[in-house]
Amino acid sequence: MKRLLIYTGILLAMGFGLTGCYKDVILPDAVVDPDGPPQPVSFSTTLAPLFNTNCALAGCHVTGGHHPYMSTGLAYIEIVNNGFVNTVVPKQSIIYNMINGDMKTYIPSAVDRQRVYDWIRNGAPNN
Repeated sequence: MKRLLIYTGILLAMGFGLTGCYKDVILPDAVVDPDGPPQPVSFSTTLAPLFNTNCALAGCHVTGGHHPYMSTGLAYIEIVNNGFVNTVVPKQSIIYNMINGDMKTYIPSAVDRQRVYDWIRNGAPNN
């Protein structure tokens, strides 16, 4: 009987030990080929909401804050007309360099950054 209690105790301890070793694995968003053919990206349905939720925050890229203003109604005009996009050499675009540099913490997803890059490579259309 004593041996049965010892074995049961050991099994319970092992059970608690194994279930307590949970490790959450978070895999980063993988971009297949960043310089492959650009995918079609809609500014109004994909990028404007992204900029509005991640960049147009109080004190940041709202009207009266830092340029470019990223509010939904102003984002396209501010980005394109104020020289933040270079469609000839997309990797030299100010917005591309900012979201992959200092502002990377606000757009942490590699897939979202790739969408901005693809939009620039497609000619930065107002779609």
